[in-house]
Amino acid sequence: MQVDLSSSFFDLFGLPVQFAIDESTLIARFQDLQRQLHPDRFASKPAAERRWSMQAASHVNEGYQTLKHDLKRAIYLLTLNGVSVDEETDTQMSPMFLMEQMEYREALEAAEAAADPLEKLDAVRGQLKAGVREQMQNFDQAAGAGNWDEARTTVRQWQFLDKLAREVKSMEERLDA
Repeated sequence: MQVDLSSSFFDLFGLPVQFAIDESTLIARFQDLQRQLHPDRFASKPAAERRWSMQAASHVNEGYQTLKHDLKRAIYLLTLNGVSVDEETDTQMSPMFLMEQMEYREALEAAEAAADPLEKLDAVRGQLKAGVREQMQNFDQAAGAGNWDEARTTVRQWQFLDKLAREVKSMEERLDA
C-alpha cells in the first residue's frame, strides 16, 4: 500500500476538490486506509517501514479531520487555491456583520444574568447555527464560482460565528456545573 504524503487530502480520499463532499465515501475510505496503514500491521517490519506507517497513518488522520469538518475543509480549499486566512491580522469586516457580532455578544452577556440563562443560550445558539448555515452556503457558491476573495471573506465571518458558538458552549458548561 502506497500513500502519497504530498497529495491533497481530496486525492487521498478519492473525492473531487470541492466544498460539498460525500461523507460516506470519506468515512469508508478513511476506514480502509486505517486498516491498511495501522502501525500494528507494521510491528514486525523494519524501522523505516514502521516510521512510514506512522507518518502515513498520521497523514490520513489529519486529512480525515480536515475534510470531515466543514470550516476546516473550507480553509483547506482556500489554502489549496493560494488564499491565506490570517486570523490574527485580518480584522476587516463589513460594518453590518460587525454589528451582528456586537448583538450576539450582548445577547451572550444578557443570557448569563437572565432568569433562565440556558433558554437564552439556546436562542443564541439557534441564531448562530442559522448564521453558520448561511456562511456555508455563501462559501460553497463563492468557491464554486472561483471567487476566492469572497470565499475568504465568508470564511472569516464563519470563524467569528464558530468562536461565538464555542463561547456559548463554554458558558453552558459553566452554568451546568
